[in-house]
Amino acid sequence: MVSIRKTSDVYFFTATNLKWIKLLEDDEHKNIIINSLQFLSANKRVKVLAFVIMPNHIHLIWQVLAPHKNADVQRDFLKYTAQQIKFNLIKKDSVLLDDIVVNAKDRRYQLWERNPHWFELDNTKTLLQKLNYIHNNPLHEKWLLASCAEDYLYSSAQFYKLENHNFDFLVHYIDVM
Repeated sequence: MVSIRKTSDVYFFTATNLKWIKLLEDDEHKNIIINSLQFLSANKRVKVLAFVIMPNHIHLIWQVLAPHKNADVQRDFLKYTAQQIKFNLIKKDSVLLDDIVVNAKDRRYQLWERNPHWFELDNTKTLLQKLNYIHNNPLHEKWLLASCAEDYLYSSAQFYKLENHNFDFLVHYIDVM
């Protein structure tokens, strides 16, 4: 049985590409997400406990470190990753660029849907439920990106199931409890 303890500033976070466009199928775009998570971790803004990068959305569990605020970290993460992916689409002259044109007053392109979904994980039971959800997401019948969770490379599943430390920014959830 899992003991239920209070977490501190640990959030489940989901961001979806505009119109569910599969902008994250490209490994270069996945690596932009990875590099941004490494940066946030190295600069002591967050501890990343879990993640998965799906073709059109991402899920994260992270602990936002003081004095930073969750909303600020989310904003900066989404702005930076959107900008870098947009630059990559422009460089490649990708047809996907046309799919993210919005011509809004403050921008021509928009990569992420507005108002990402997030909530605080206030106990270990909920944290573990979301951790399993994240790791099993690539196995969902809609995606079938791997036959088992640890086979999907753009996820923290290998870190937890195989103790693989390919992503040096990951922190085990036990270490933040």
